[in-house]
Amino acid sequence: MRKPPSIGLPLAAIVLGLLIAWIDSSPRWDDTGITTGVLFLTTAFFGALRPSRAPLWALALGAWIPFFGIVLHRNFGSLLALAVAFFGAYIGALARRAVAPPGAR
Repeated sequence: MRKPPSIGLPLAAIVLGLLIAWIDSSPRWDDTGITTGVLFLTTAFFGALRPSRAPLWALALGAWIPFFGIVLHRNFGSLLALAVAFFGAYIGALARRAVAPPGAR
């Protein structure tokens, strides 16, 4: 019997993504490098936790920055955050698969 999918990790990813986007969209925050690094490391961490869900982690964590950027500031350049999120999630997934024992993949 299959157990139902857990909602805990996706919910945590959404909350962290919203937090990152909220900090990034605040008027006094002007450090794209730190935001990009935090987004990359967070998506890589979630990608390493569950490699098969890398696209989910990239969207759950990275979609909020372009959402707020486009809606609040008409900043379509913020779509680059999705590229960083996908890159991080897949790097984490690849790292997990590289270090996992052959039977655990």
